[in-house]
Amino acid sequence: FGAGALDMIPVMQALGKGLLLEPLATTLAVPAALLAHYADSGQSALAQSLITSIIEGQARVAWAHEEAKSRWDLASIRSAASKDASGQWHIKGEKRVVLHATAAQWLIVSARTGGSGLDRKGISLFLVPSNAPGLQLKTYRTYDDQRAADLVFDLKLDATALLGQAGEALEAIEAACDWAQALLCAEALGVMDEANRLTLEYLKTRKQFGMPIGSFQSLQHRMVDMMMSAEQSRSITYLACDRVDAFRAGRVSANDRSRAVAMARVKVNEAARHIGQEAIQLHGGMGMTIEMKVSHSFKRLTAISQQFGDLDHQLSRLASL
Repeated sequence: FGAGALDMIPVMQALGKGLLLEPLATTLAVPAALLAHYADSGQSALAQSLITSIIEGQARVAWAHEEAKSRWDLASIRSAASKDASGQWHIKGEKRVVLHATAAQWLIVSARTGGSGLDRKGISLFLVPSNAPGLQLKTYRTYDDQRAADLVFDLKLDATALLGQAGEALEAIEAACDWAQALLCAEALGVMDEANRLTLEYLKTRKQFGMPIGSFQSLQHRMVDMMMSAEQSRSITYLACDRVDAFRAGRVSANDRSRAVAMARVKVNEAARHIGQEAIQLHGGMGMTIEMKVSHSFKRLTAISQQFGDLDHQLSRLASL
């Protein structure tokens, strides 16, 4: 419906609050952004039809990009693709931690059609049916109870599987990943707000020495610090989403967009660890049990902190921009 990142903040916050395990966010993130980019530029009729199917709830698309030892570097791709005399593409390689791959009908797979190592040029994107011959999935459950798979593939694809121009996909990938990270920060806000709410409620009801433990000033100070971390994250997330939207409208550069997103990721990653750990501590031993929602909030915040790069990676990225 043409929503920008700012419009999506309430949606992602609601998903975070509810700890949704369905593949909605993963489809709305990188896959939707990439498909919209190539559909809007008229470079892929298949991308346009897939967007329609996603809107109608008839299709789910997963993003297969990360590889072993890539350490979140978007240019670190070893999977290779070549075109034969008949015009078909031969794609061979492996991908790691493809979220909700088993629930998807399509995969967007990155591979090198040129260059090597960390070259920015030479990366291409392909739309691959999830039931394509030569595609193997090793499925597992992630730390936060989502579903993921590692892929091994040796595929033959029609020429129409290529998205856009061969070897020119990295800038689109970077823009899509910044969009996805802005949404991820918004989801983290929902998780943090819920963790804070649950913790505050527990401090008001748990009694020790004949009074609620929330009446102890030292715990009040810790609760205030948790609330401050969430509010600081909220402010920087709105800034990042605004810059993502401004880039899409042509008002800021890609560097400005990426800098704002990296800043948000640094703050949100710090806040996620702070709030998650404090929520567990203030709940005591009960906070570690699967019966308590706060334990699942902690797991989700931990997982979010690792997607697209941990704190060290985000600090390094910010320093380079």
